[in-house]
Amino acid sequence: MAASTDKKKADIKIVIVGDACVGKTSFIRRYMDGTFTENPGQTVGACFFLKQWGKYNIALWDTAGEERFSGLSSFYCRDASAAIIAYDITRRNSFELLQERYIPLLEAAKEDCLLCMTGMKKDLLSERSREVTQDEAKEFAFRLNASRFQAIKRGDPHKKIKEPFFETSSKSGENVDKVFQYIFTSLLPSDGTLEAKRPDTVQLDGDKQPSIETPKSRGCCN
Repeated sequence: MAASTDKKKADIKIVIVGDACVGKTSFIRRYMDGTFTENPGQTVGACFFLKQWGKYNIALWDTAGEERFSGLSSFYCRDASAAIIAYDITRRNSFELLQERYIPLLEAAKEDCLLCMTGMKKDLLSERSREVTQDEAKEFAFRLNASRFQAIKRGDPHKKIKEPFFETSSKSGENVDKVFQYIFTSLLPSDGTLEAKRPDTVQLDGDKQPSIETPKSRGCCN
């Protein structure tokens, strides 16, 4: 019985949010399976994945991008320790919608939630124009994480902080692993102590979650 309970707990919870068709599901599947799925279908509500990193269990939630699912997406962001803020480098509207529609979903996340700006579809720059610059995305990333970084600096004024910003390609795999490595090493020290205490666990009780519908086929990467 105890073993069954342990399987329903995660040490940290990560959500990925962003507009439909920016490539969130392809990004998660590239990380989980090491494969590229060009048209994975529409995410309805959210999809759940559990990843082992060393001694830790990581809960990954892939949320729906369409506005009509925003209520469910907000629920799945509850108590998240980190969020991957996804946008399409070649589609400016997907970047502009972040502040208006997707950042507010994270109000239910942990107060010090790490927000990692992640540009998607870098491989398309060979055939499409860049519409979001690296500088503006980095500036947004630092602004979103201002309170977290100020707290770190107060503890260690000389500590260098790497910006929570990446540009990735799910097709080639470029920088996909680095996004998760950054999050894990930021939140879970390699010695397994997390400031002399074990991180809070997240209960993954299926009976207390809204129902999750399986993705339906659609001609874009969500």
